[in-house]
Amino acid sequence: MSTALHWFKSSYSSNEGGNCIEVATQPSAVHIRDSKNIGPNLTVEPGTWAAFLGLARRDERM
Repeated sequence: MSTALHWFKSSYSSNEGGNCIEVATQPSAVHIRDSKNIGPNLTVEPGTWAAFLGLARRDERM
């Protein structure tokens, strides 16, 4: 079984670089990093990530 993470960027991100994040999901963790892969990665539980996305979506509608 491979332990390599599959990173992806938001469809809102452009291919021109800049300030983007990438996310890689696993059943027990969601990994978040700067798209330039500078500095440490942030890892949260899937429930925490889901709560964050829910708040982000709610704020987007306001």
